[in-house]
Amino acid sequence: MNKTSLNLAVLAALPLFYSTVSVAETSSLDAIETIQVTGSRINRTDMETASPVTVISAELIAQSGYASVEEILSKQPVAAGMNLGATSNNGSGGSATVNLRGMGTNRTLVLLNGRRMVASGTGADSSVDLNTIPVAMIKSIEILKDGASAVYGSDAIAGVVNIITKQDFEGTKIAADVSETAQGDGTSGGVSILHGVEFAGGNLVIGAQFSERGKIIQADRDHVEPGCSSFIPEGTLGGKTPDGQGGFKKRQHCYDFTQDSYAQTPNELFSAFSSFTTELDADTRINADLMYTRRESNQQMAPQPANIDLLSAKLADKYSQLFADTDGNVAQELNYRRRMTDAGPRISEQVTDTYRFSLGITGELESDASWDVSVTYGRNDSEDKVQNSIHAGNMEKSIYANQDLWFSGDALSRDFLASQGTMYTETNKGGNEQFIMAAGLSGVTSFDLGYAVGIENRFESGFYTPDLITQAGESTAAQQDPTSGNYSVQSVYGEVSMPVNDQLSLEAATRFDNYSTFGTAVTWKVGATYRFNDEFMMRSVAATGFRAPNVAELYGGNSGSFDYLDDPWGNAPDAQILVNYTGDLNLQPEESESFTFGMVWEITDGLSSTLDYWSFDITDAISRLNVQNQMNNCFAGQQQACDSINITPAGDLSDMTSVLTNVGSQQTSGIDWNIGYRQDSYRITLDTTYLIEFKEDGINYEGTIDGNMGGYSKLKANFTVDYNLTDAVTLAYNAQYIQGMDGNNDGDKYTTDDVVYHNVSAAYEVNDQWRINGGVKNLLDTDPEYVPDGNDMNTIPSLYDVVGRTFYLSTSYRF
Repeated sequence: MNKTSLNLAVLAALPLFYSTVSVAETSSLDAIETIQVTGSRINRTDMETASPVTVISAELIAQSGYASVEEILSKQPVAAGMNLGATSNNGSGGSATVNLRGMGTNRTLVLLNGRRMVASGTGADSSVDLNTIPVAMIKSIEILKDGASAVYGSDAIAGVVNIITKQDFEGTKIAADVSETAQGDGTSGGVSILHGVEFAGGNLVIGAQFSERGKIIQADRDHVEPGCSSFIPEGTLGGKTPDGQGGFKKRQHCYDFTQDSYAQTPNELFSAFSSFTTELDADTRINADLMYTRRESNQQMAPQPANIDLLSAKLADKYSQLFADTDGNVAQELNYRRRMTDAGPRISEQVTDTYRFSLGITGELESDASWDVSVTYGRNDSEDKVQNSIHAGNMEKSIYANQDLWFSGDALSRDFLASQGTMYTETNKGGNEQFIMAAGLSGVTSFDLGYAVGIENRFESGFYTPDLITQAGESTAAQQDPTSGNYSVQSVYGEVSMPVNDQLSLEAATRFDNYSTFGTAVTWKVGATYRFNDEFMMRSVAATGFRAPNVAELYGGNSGSFDYLDDPWGNAPDAQILVNYTGDLNLQPEESESFTFGMVWEITDGLSSTLDYWSFDITDAISRLNVQNQMNNCFAGQQQACDSINITPAGDLSDMTSVLTNVGSQQTSGIDWNIGYRQDSYRITLDTTYLIEFKEDGINYEGTIDGNMGGYSKLKANFTVDYNLTDAVTLAYNAQYIQGMDGNNDGDKYTTDDVVYHNVSAAYEVNDQWRINGGVKNLLDTDPEYVPDGNDMNTIPSLYDVVGRTFYLSTSYRF
């Protein structure tokens, strides 16, 4: 490799990359002839590309105590908005996702060794469940921070996360880790084994990992205020609660749902993986990867809130007449509400099995060009259950038949509820499947023109089948229809890179995709790098992109969700309001344009920096209108806003519906600044993202925080210091900074404070084989910021730490 000062500056400036390849270690790269960088299919002889890439090493993952891929990615300044993770209790299905730039989890493409991962979760999913990728098998994670549809196709609008696994490994490595919060809960841990051996003329790597994450109850954290729900265990009729003497009185208390809800959700993960690489002959190489992950996860929420409209004519006069007006008239229906603590908390359980197999063959031609063919198959099967669900129809029948019992305000036994058919276990099934065949040709011509061409055929399918009671609308939870569908896509792509002279290099790519659902799409990318001297280089990329509608968006039936919303009319008796979500078979793909412009500069010996401006513009976005915003506009008298979500100007929210459409838009821009300084005994890095603009559907979100949209902090940064105390001991300090944001809760404006999370760690190499690592996350036990309209615990759990100070310890032994 050409190791000029600028090459070394690129390596040094890539945040977190130093743990994998330091400047002092670059001499070991001499043996490498070509490498492939995320964002290009051309095997290059250097790392100078126009696209900004962040690389996170396995060493840094272990040092920081990260237990999952989601935790690693969510801490990066490039992440924003909302994603699913360990602290997502309501509706997560146990999945974990990544959200680059806050542009949506389905606009970030996840690759494994440069090839697509199957969508995974609880069925007909639009994104990859990062839980399916065991940390033990990771060599590094590469984050491409610009659009890459011209290279990889759909979904790569916001960027690409490419997870590189350990291959060509020899020996045996055993590792174990454990963590626990300062309050003595949330105990988590895992063990893994990795073994590599020469086999059949090649290298065989096999491994397995088991991990378990402990639970934390929301009410066990001081920052979580007691909840207040109008659904109370005694039940209410017509808004009044039993007085214990056969009558009813005004409700004067509410139910604290935080006593039963998880702040950290438990799960168990088992993964087995294998990689085999060998040379068939001097010019041909074969590689096979196999991975299997089983996830058993749980979420727990407060007991089911049952909401039944009872016919007054079927009620005994001693009850119905209590609600008569001055003329003795009783409303045709009386609303009965009850928090079903008698049945117990809602316990969601998921069991998912994810399989992935990839086989690739690469070869060299006499012209020094290389070819490759590959087959990738992925499948995800799931079964999720919700214990202590309530059958609304049977509950209504039981109330009519046992009015004195239901209206007494006394507790009901589980045996009674079971005998009435009131409680049951909801069982849903789902899955995803993916099959890809691809072939490509890459090389460099005699006049130094790099090129890559290829074809690809991909098939995707998914389904989700809710419990029959849920489908029939007989559950007290929201009604939901089944989802099932598939599509196929055939693609052709081409890419070139060319040095114009010693200073200027150009690159370009284009891709043609033909979808069975909507037709064709063409995308392109052009980029350039200009080297002023050995210390300073500038780079820029302009690209178009697209995102095809997925199975859930095309074929998804009605799915109800009780969202936390503010009713401006004051008609809704509770903060959780039913919204019906539906898909659309006629959806068209989203289209995007992206642009990056930046520089790489070796300022002085050991001090390097990168600075990149980026912008994204999405049109025809597949999205749902902001329901809260449409409610507010309807209340203000805008009939179009009322019609858009199927509500009335008078505030009738009984059939509020949010339909997927292509009328959305999104524009965002910002600046990434990375600076690194290294000397023999210490390294310092600062990774910063400044958000200039984030606008969705004409609404500005930069510098704001919202329970449905998440947080769009103007400034996020990670500051890291590594210090080699001795040859065997390394100390590390990390600070994660999140600038405060503005919020609006039903007209009441508020501002969150700036937050800094301090993390410390130490690593001790006992000898060449044995390593011990330990540390503290959130050293100062900083509480999350209060967000009145937060999606859970009155905050944004995907943005702020809701768990608190956590201690961790890990060890590994290699022989």
